[in-house]
Amino acid sequence: MIRVDCQTHVFPKAYAELLLKNTTSVRTVRNGDAYVVSYGDLQTFALTLPPYDPDAKIRDMDAAGIDVSLLTVNIPGPEFLAPELGVEGARICNDYLAELCARHPGRFVGLATLPLQDVPAAMAEYDRAMRALKLRGVFLFSHIAGKPLDAPEFAPLYTAAERDQVPLVLHPTVPVWGEVVKDYSMIPMIGLMVDTSIAMLRLILSGTLERHPRLLLVHPHCGGVLPYLMPRVEEQTEVKRRGREHIRKPPGEYYRDVYLDIVSPSTQAMQYAYEFSRPDRLLFGSDHPWVKIEAILEHFDRLAIPAEHKAMILGENACRLFRIG
Repeated sequence: MIRVDCQTHVFPKAYAELLLKNTTSVRTVRNGDAYVVSYGDLQTFALTLPPYDPDAKIRDMDAAGIDVSLLTVNIPGPEFLAPELGVEGARICNDYLAELCARHPGRFVGLATLPLQDVPAAMAEYDRAMRALKLRGVFLFSHIAGKPLDAPEFAPLYTAAERDQVPLVLHPTVPVWGEVVKDYSMIPMIGLMVDTSIAMLRLILSGTLERHPRLLLVHPHCGGVLPYLMPRVEEQTEVKRRGREHIRKPPGEYYRDVYLDIVSPSTQAMQYAYEFSRPDRLLFGSDHPWVKIEAILEHFDRLAIPAEHKAMILGENACRLFRIG
């Protein structure tokens, strides 16, 4: 039975060095061996490279029995870079992913990152990443330097991804409304989960999924808070008839076709995602290296679900979605 980890991160040193040159609101400075990334006064992360070492990742995969990992470059994405750096940053990240996949064939699959602050340049990089580099999807942050994912300017990405059946994998970034949750480290606690949920709901209510019914989307972390809140969303849309201007069906019907990864340190949360969604729309993931793969597997092993569904979630669904094997 193949095991695929659908949420796992790397970070190329060349990209970390490029971040030092950025002059927008997301600034990076060196502090010893760390790259300290600040999102204005909202959030600061100390980025160190050794945890992202791909050889260490292979060792951790082997120890946990993981066959394949989907690699993505963690935040901040190139959309936060100054325009003259965004394309360079995306190319650095995508070339690095392609090189790792070539160095470790059969173990790594890469997801492209795009400089979506410049959509024509992003679509050129999309074509290069999918066709020349053979990456298998796109890493899509919950907003593009403050612009919502349903903004009309991003329509070319959804058109191309639907046409090519290229999965778009959502991932949180520091929310633009982070001021209200910046205290007590609440941004990484809940802010990131809420931000992907807002992004996903906007894609539904804006009619993006209505216009692109074959679009392949992955919502991480058991869907954030959206599965839990979907009954309230549908009471608003179907009973009070609010927010239905761009959709023909209840929001949950669009959402049932979205994939959820089950990255959560909780068997209960995974069980809820399973009962809310479909066994063919769930993906195993760990958030390695910041979460131990074994810790997520321990929760997964406790799920009260059929063995054939566990096999689907552990790898079969990912193999189909990302064309693995």
